[in-house]
Amino acid sequence: MTAVILDGKQVAAEIRADLAKEVADFVAGGAPPPCLTAVLVGEDPASQVYVRNKARACEKAGIDGRTHRLPADAGQDELMALIAELNTDTNVNGILVQLPLPTGSGVDYDEREILDAIDPLKDVDAFSPVNVGLLMQGRPRFLPCTPHGIVQLLGRSNLSVAGKKVCVVGRSDIVGKPMAMMLAQKNGSCGPDVANATVTIAHSRTENLAEVCREADCLIAAVGRPEMITGDMIKPGAIVIDVGINRVGDKLVGDVAFDQAKEIAAAITPVPGGVGPLTIAMLLHNTLAAAKLQSGR
Repeated sequence: MTAVILDGKQVAAEIRADLAKEVADFVAGGAPPPCLTAVLVGEDPASQVYVRNKARACEKAGIDGRTHRLPADAGQDELMALIAELNTDTNVNGILVQLPLPTGSGVDYDEREILDAIDPLKDVDAFSPVNVGLLMQGRPRFLPCTPHGIVQLLGRSNLSVAGKKVCVVGRSDIVGKPMAMMLAQKNGSCGPDVANATVTIAHSRTENLAEVCREADCLIAAVGRPEMITGDMIKPGAIVIDVGINRVGDKLVGDVAFDQAKEIAAAITPVPGGVGPLTIAMLLHNTLAAAKLQSGR
């Protein structure tokens, strides 16, 4: 058995095409184009690429994409002041601070304080404790972009996890925890036919990790370790979603040993070209949602 390759690029393109139409309708109704503002601190090459990709995606969707750049040694107070300014700028609908923030520049950034300072109505990454709390209660304002992209990929690929065992390997606030919560919801608030899963959160310190993973009908790897999930950790016929992006030499690899996994799984995401493109698509989705909320539409 060779797995079906889940094409994140294609699904993201479909979402962005739908979104461009929604943005055009929104603007045709008399509203200004939604505005997403990214804050980039320092010169990290990967962050520079991510921000450029977001700007290009904004342009294609009809969204006003802006970038505020600060030097790596900009202080916590300077960054907080910029966020406060953006919070009160009625022309800005969405704010994101590009992570990770720089280290080694002599500035010790308090990342949690910075993210908490973003107005929850402009928190298009869905990192605010207000938006996390709403998600926990099953009434989300915005859904975290990477988990939401995974939900869309599953739904648009007609892959239901309702009633099935899902194992999320990784417990980050960005992917692991919200992913588990979204799949465990008892209603459709988080996406098409992806609720009501029985979810286990595992991690690098889970005892008998391989055994736990092998029980899963859907295995989501978001641990940040190159090819940590090997073929013998996957249940035959499982759905495998690989969130990891790791550089090993001159190659990009995921958290899953792809060549092994594709011979065992029923469906699998590649790296690159799987989950990554969907994250930006859902960021644009949240930006339009924020613009509609702020305009009362």
